[in-house]
Amino acid sequence: MPADSLHAADLTWFKSSYSGGNATECVETAFASVGVFIRDSQRPASRHLAVSAVAWVRFVEDIRGMSDVS
Repeated sequence: MPADSLHAADLTWFKSSYSGGNATECVETAFASVGVFIRDSQRPASRHLAVSAVAWVRFVEDIRGMSDVS
């Protein structure tokens, strides 16, 4: 995904509502016109993962579908 002009500091990051309450399991996401960025909130200056919006939607749908499987 072409994100050369984007910097992590310029994005608005959101912590996952499923992250642990003890601050040890924190995942953050940021949404941009080129896609979705994912990072470890304990290491915000480290590298982050970038995926297309389509890939993110499919991922979220798959995760939601997993809760339906018993």
